[in-house]
Amino acid sequence: MYKTLEQKIKDKSVLVGVIGLGYVGLPLAMELGKEDFKVIGIDISKEKVDLVNSGRSDIDDVKDEDLQPLVKSGKIEATTDFAVLRKADCVAICVPTPLSKTKDPDVSYILAAVEQVQKYLHPGQLVILESTTYPGTTEELILPKLEKTGLKVGKDFFLAFSPERVDPGNISYTTKNTPRVVGGITPQCTQIAKFFYEQTIIRAVPLSSTKSAEMVKLLENTFRSVNIGLVNEVALMCDRLKIDVWEIIEAANTKPFGFMPFYPGPGLGGHCIPIDPHYLSWKLKSLNYYARFIELAGDINSHMPEYVVERVNRALNEREKSLKGSKILVLGVAYKRDIKDVRESPALDVVKLLENGGAKVSYNDPHVPSIRMDKSVMKSIGLSQDLLKTADCVVILTDHTAYDYDWIVNNSQLIMDTRNATKNVKQSQKKIVKL
Repeated sequence: MYKTLEQKIKDKSVLVGVIGLGYVGLPLAMELGKEDFKVIGIDISKEKVDLVNSGRSDIDDVKDEDLQPLVKSGKIEATTDFAVLRKADCVAICVPTPLSKTKDPDVSYILAAVEQVQKYLHPGQLVILESTTYPGTTEELILPKLEKTGLKVGKDFFLAFSPERVDPGNISYTTKNTPRVVGGITPQCTQIAKFFYEQTIIRAVPLSSTKSAEMVKLLENTFRSVNIGLVNEVALMCDRLKIDVWEIIEAANTKPFGFMPFYPGPGLGGHCIPIDPHYLSWKLKSLNYYARFIELAGDINSHMPEYVVERVNRALNEREKSLKGSKILVLGVAYKRDIKDVRESPALDVVKLLENGGAKVSYNDPHVPSIRMDKSVMKSIGLSQDLLKTADCVVILTDHTAYDYDWIVNNSQLIMDTRNATKNVKQSQKKIVKL
């Protein structure tokens, strides 16, 4: 089984099934298609499937002009029918792994995908989970379901975990040139999964187990979460000390060793950093261990939107205005610059808190035409000189490069800059309040 699959991967005659065509699955399908693999993407959303089959993408990192030729040539196609897995040699599961309201892992999407894989599992098939999850998921949840078919892992089929490392909007490090970590249930599982990824990705790093590979991804994002939590707390300290946190960080960054700069902001966003550490924390609670750093960082980061609103309120008060009734213009609602992704964006919390405080809020984002706020939809409005001049406060929540910050500062009464986007503005800084 191993030698047959290895040869099919080598000569690119394998059919690859990618379950989930979102921010992880579609870029993976693209890289496979570019390397002449035949890919069938499976998604429960008919709208998503129709979009891909028309050669169009709703993902920042996948351009229509790159996807269209692969669709036309038949290298990539999409379907809602899981029965195509019957013919698939390799299956990559790339489904969401959100948190419940109580911050417990929601693995329902993984389990639903595995149930479909189980139906069509056949000898010689490689199954890889890419969705971020807690250590033990692949071995404890997925393996038993697949072995219920009577097939034996490492002999009849192969099972591995290889976490996605997608950074939306990053033009330097993409799916192709970001190394993969790979851990299999058996050594052969690791070896064949590593070989599979090496056909399209610059480097695959083998690990001793699926649990180790699952832990690597959580370490990566917990590292970022904790350090962002630290620097956000430093921002709170600097506010009370009446010193500039941005100046402090840049000065510390001149040290050539022992320091890595992280920057404060209005909170954490995206599907990974605000969520992944809680997977680890949840798992460790079951082992009677309290992950103190994770919980503390999560608490600090989750309260940053409240701090931003408090700073806006304070700045308005200093100008003898109140938050209630003030016109607030928010610039940027995506969770990071130059993308359209609003998943877990702290900007949505800031907008909601401003509205709860009685402010009249509008927003502009060149990448996000509309956002859903509870039961209503808010639309991005065009940025104009008049709009800036009439706003009591302009709040920069996402530092998109499309913005002309000199022009924005010059035409605004008051600016709350949560991203240090105005650091190079030549005009007077007196109207600018920084985080």
